[in-house]
Amino acid sequence: MRVVAWFLFLLTAFQSNKEWNRFNITGTAQGTTFSVIYYGEDSVVTKSMIDSVLISLDSSLSLYKPYSRINQFNNSKSGIVLDKHLLSVIKKSIITYTETKGLFDITVQPLVQAWGFGVSKTSVVPDAAIIKNILPCVNAKLLQLKGNRLMKTKPCVKIDLNGIAQGYSVDVLASFLEKHGVKNYIVELGGEIRVKGRKQPSGEKMKIGIESPNEDAFENHPMQKILALDKGAITTSGSYRKYYESNGQKITHLINPKTGYPHKNELISVTVYAKDAMTADAYDNALMLMGLQRALAFAERRKDIGVYFIYRDKKGAIGDTASTAFLKLLSSKE
Repeated sequence: MRVVAWFLFLLTAFQSNKEWNRFNITGTAQGTTFSVIYYGEDSVVTKSMIDSVLISLDSSLSLYKPYSRINQFNNSKSGIVLDKHLLSVIKKSIITYTETKGLFDITVQPLVQAWGFGVSKTSVVPDAAIIKNILPCVNAKLLQLKGNRLMKTKPCVKIDLNGIAQGYSVDVLASFLEKHGVKNYIVELGGEIRVKGRKQPSGEKMKIGIESPNEDAFENHPMQKILALDKGAITTSGSYRKYYESNGQKITHLINPKTGYPHKNELISVTVYAKDAMTADAYDNALMLMGLQRALAFAERRKDIGVYFIYRDKKGAIGDTASTAFLKLLSSKE
């Protein structure tokens, strides 16, 4: 017993003397910025290692890389064999399509392109005839996944993974850190965030801020809420993030795959908490398209997500509300 007690004493003393360092890796990827912060004794993960992972992801999921697997699918007549990244994202996309009753639909690419948010930019707002011609090519039911092969029943079907790829990329980076023994980290890519563990050596939870969408001052968004987390992922979708104006109308990047037209309801932003970033990212856009009441009811029915909403009421005032699961996060303490 004395030997065991002495060993435990030495182990505790060794752990308490551990020298913690904070490592911060930043850069650009996928048309945006990223930040990886982790705590440890040594720099076990470097920027070149992170860049290598991101290059691999781009080679699979990026519409901006002509050689990518997603572009190979879009340029094909009937389909291709998928790599591991594209296969994972397609599987989740098909599930989310069903659960959101078609509001999350990766075949939206032709509509995204038509409205000026694709790879090739345009300033011409599509008319009703153009939208009508595109819609027969937009429906995830036109996709067939057989093993690791993705098929399309019409050559005009093309996919856009921007509504889920960044969340998946965050998860891949998080998994990469964990494989290298990192237990305390925060990964952010394009505003999509995943957290595990706590700040060291203080033991504080990681702090995540949710922007207040000041639509009149796009570059200056104060924090609406602050979350303290030691696990999970946070993603946000907002009509104030990507948009342009045409004839006095705000055209947002959130396109309804059913109607073919951009988002237009009372919701300004939706923030989703989930165990992983791909899940959170997959739902935030679809919830924006649902509208407040339907989206809140959807969130309350699910046990795997918590959701925070910012909206504009009928009088034009900005308000906020949240699902029960998200309210619990807001009330959690250190």
